[in-house]
Amino acid sequence: MDVYEAVTSRRAVRGFTDQHVPQEALDRVLSTAARTPSGSNIQPWHAYVLAGDPLAVLKKRVGERLAAGDPFDEPEYEQYPSTLKSPYRERRSAFGEQRYGALGIPRENIEARQRAASANWDCFGAPTALFCYIDRNMGRPQWSDVGMYLQTVMLLLRVEGLHSCPQMAWAKFHRTVAEILSPPEELLLFCGMSIGFEDATVDHARTGRAPLDRTVTFVGGN
Repeated sequence: MDVYEAVTSRRAVRGFTDQHVPQEALDRVLSTAARTPSGSNIQPWHAYVLAGDPLAVLKKRVGERLAAGDPFDEPEYEQYPSTLKSPYRERRSAFGEQRYGALGIPRENIEARQRAASANWDCFGAPTALFCYIDRNMGRPQWSDVGMYLQTVMLLLRVEGLHSCPQMAWAKFHRTVAEILSPPEELLLFCGMSIGFEDATVDHARTGRAPLDRTVTFVGGN
């Protein structure tokens, strides 16, 4: 698989089989992802990989909180600007319509949307999850470095025949995740990532992308 195929075949998969993810594949992916560029090579990412009984315990604890109606943990960073301007607002809205429309859930059915969203915290059935942390005193450039690291991980997973789903949703239960992982206090949970083999029986809606002329400006030429 070349890099173009890895990029175009990567998507947020929301349906996994319970097939075991080989440790050797994870070792290759994460060892190679360490080559991700970062400003002054500070490598600001901290990854925890969870599987087996510990992941089952985490899913159970979060499931119990959801069933009890517990509120989300207090946010430690702003996932989206409080006022999302155009065209980003429309893109986010279109994603929601496509995502829930594929599930047959209308906009006004908030309860059904919440039930669908709760699948995030079961990792969509995936047997492995990665949790990515960043030091609390890092700035915006280092958050960008972490994004590049996560993209590298996801592309390398495709080369291994695996799929993934990055999930900021896990930050809503950062305290429960910390109960399992016991990260140092100075680390902040940015996101989780479900990892596994795709369940081909689950229908996935592919989200579109803006035309090139909406996101790229060429100045000069050959």
